[in-house]
Amino acid sequence: MNTINIQKFDMQKIEQMILTLGAIGAHSGTGVWRTAFSAEWVAAQECIAEWSRDAGLDVRFDAAGNLWARMDGTEGGKAIVSGSHIDSQCPGGRYDGALGVLSALVAITALKDAYGSPRKPLELVSFCEEEGSRFPNAGFWGSRAVVGKINLQDCNKITDASGENIGAVMKAAGFDPGCISEAERKDIAAFIELHIEQGPILEDAELPIAVVSGITHIRQTKVTLTGDSNHAGAFPMDIRRDPMAGFAEVVTTVINHAQKLGRPAVTTVGKCISDPNGAAIIPRSVTFTIDARHPDPASATLLYKTHEKMLVEIAARRNLTLETQVQIDLPACLSDPSLVDAIDLSARAAGVKTMKMASGAGHDAQQMATICPIAMIFVRSEGGRSHTPEEFSAIEDIVAGVTVLAGTLYNLAY
Repeated sequence: MNTINIQKFDMQKIEQMILTLGAIGAHSGTGVWRTAFSAEWVAAQECIAEWSRDAGLDVRFDAAGNLWARMDGTEGGKAIVSGSHIDSQCPGGRYDGALGVLSALVAITALKDAYGSPRKPLELVSFCEEEGSRFPNAGFWGSRAVVGKINLQDCNKITDASGENIGAVMKAAGFDPGCISEAERKDIAAFIELHIEQGPILEDAELPIAVVSGITHIRQTKVTLTGDSNHAGAFPMDIRRDPMAGFAEVVTTVINHAQKLGRPAVTTVGKCISDPNGAAIIPRSVTFTIDARHPDPASATLLYKTHEKMLVEIAARRNLTLETQVQIDLPACLSDPSLVDAIDLSARAAGVKTMKMASGAGHDAQQMATICPIAMIFVRSEGGRSHTPEEFSAIEDIVAGVTVLAGTLYNLAY
């Protein structure tokens, strides 16, 4: 292949694009607050659309709200696609998702300027509502629409905190929920997503980028332990049905189990509601969440079965009623070996040192894997920070990521 030279990328221009996009919905100093279909989100999508038009790409929005920018290929066929999302946490940072969209735009523009039209079509995508920060049950709304997992009923039943359904919000932003099925694509050959790492592994390894071997299995389970509410002083310990005591044991047991398994197994108890929630009252019930993840399918299955046994045993021993509800269950997704090879080849040609690692977070690529081969490129996050205004990636690392992405797209499309 013809090596894509790092010097061809204008660091100052890329940095200015990051700052310009970050100014739309700016929040908490260096952060952003851009929820799906908000005025800020619409403005940010339009900013990407304008830059794409200026680059000579054909721009369109689909019915779900995803932005596409395309360069046709001389031989036609299915498209090679790269991108991510520009919606944020509340607040989030400038880089999560947005860096993948900007990197795809910069890479495709550089290829167009240097080599003209590709053999296969090249497309940029900016997905909508990846974070779920406005509509928690939307679950990768934009990419799920692309893979045919969204229908009109979903538009009517998924609501935000104010009770407004996503269909009404889409309509107010200029999208037709009645046409949501038209967002489905069956003409994509491969999807490459660049993203900040969101963890400390690359920083510990002193490397700028990683090739993602796969995306972890994510299962979030809502658990309710129910006992008897009584007086904190007058009711003896040996005859209590105390769900808080059960909760405390569950937390230490499942977290200690993940620590014993070691990396890359992780378990988090991130939410807890006690009812009643009084200082001098034994609660009647405690409801909490367990988020458990592992990128290896067999290990993930064993992890979840072990958690189930732990919950049943603790509840039975403490004479508590146990209820569980799996709220999110995203199976592990392995990167396509041929795409991983294409990324490795590009990195070697550019002289960029990399490592292989699994993603501990979910991404749009996980949805896209149901219709096409996928792979990901991670860019080092300073301090491993993400989902916070403090997230940051150095411009030198970003340019290394863009360089490898551009070379990969060249390998695949040219």
